[in-house]
Amino acid sequence: MTMQFRCRLGSSKASWLVLILCALFGCPGTSSAHVAGKGLATITVNDRTIGYSLLLSLAAAPQDGPAGLQIGQPGSEQDYRPLRQAIDAHLHVSADGKPCRPEGARVTPPNQEGGTIGVQLVFECESTARSLSIRDDLFDVLGAGYHTIANIQWSGGSQQHVFLPNARDIEIQFASGSAVRGARNFFLLGIEHILTGYDHLLFLLALILRGGNLLSLLKIITAFTVAHSITLALAALNVVMLPERLVEATIALSIAYVAAENLFMKRAVSHRWAVSFLFGLVHGFGFSNVLRELGLPQEGLLWSLLSFNLGVEFGQAMAVIAILPLLLWLRRTRFEPRTVAAASAIVLVVGLTLFIERAVIAV
Repeated sequence: MTMQFRCRLGSSKASWLVLILCALFGCPGTSSAHVAGKGLATITVNDRTIGYSLLLSLAAAPQDGPAGLQIGQPGSEQDYRPLRQAIDAHLHVSADGKPCRPEGARVTPPNQEGGTIGVQLVFECESTARSLSIRDDLFDVLGAGYHTIANIQWSGGSQQHVFLPNARDIEIQFASGSAVRGARNFFLLGIEHILTGYDHLLFLLALILRGGNLLSLLKIITAFTVAHSITLALAALNVVMLPERLVEATIALSIAYVAAENLFMKRAVSHRWAVSFLFGLVHGFGFSNVLRELGLPQEGLLWSLLSFNLGVEFGQAMAVIAILPLLLWLRRTRFEPRTVAAASAIVLVVGLTLFIERAVIAV
């Protein structure tokens, strides 16, 4: 079919609506949607010794951060003393209310671009711990967007926790056995992941721009939810795994595809729920990377997975509730065709750019 599309909108109101869509769902640059800094920590309790192993994403802070941290480039020539000092000063461990003494942190530089820095510490406590308190203040150095996903292991039990700027402390009573806690923080992590994952939000926006009536929108959102929940569980439990680069490139392609449907297919709504389900399977693999990279034990992963997925669903619902009234109002105006076309064109360009970046440029 032939479709005429003008780059400028004929109405200031339509232009205003496009700006609102961008504000709600993001009109980003070409950087990765998952660059929020994170650390993956394994904390091992062995009598009086607490081992702390941290894999620090290179995206966690700028190469020349506020503390002069050097974590941006691979190789062993850099001076990692500022990083070691920052970790020693901002990570605190206590056993039975008494501070444990940290040994100097050892840093393993990344061996390639896009790799991770390894940090190993040992805390010596006065006696065998019956309870353990950990405080993570790395946000003060690496920024509020940073978070540490921790797997705490001891003889007979394990616990998972996400350290966030508003949840910096955790206390563990070892006598309580192997109960897995931290569900609230994984729920918050799921909300953060979907609301800061602009590629997922752009895909969702492209899906519902021409979603039709409320029933059609409900089918689209339900199909996406069911699909990504399935693959999130399969990937996080290591049942099915796909290369991260392939997943991220396909997510970008899904954004471009749905936006192109909005522009060039008259009856896109009739099968939109199926498209939502198909690409939702791929997005589930993208959601799973946060949990799968941590390597949680199975008993902990099940609870963490459920909480994380509920957080993703809650964040997704927040985004849909925010935009749905505007879309329903837009359906009743003469500006809908041009506004949908303009927004879809923006999303198409972003999706294609991300696809080229992830599939071709990325190494």
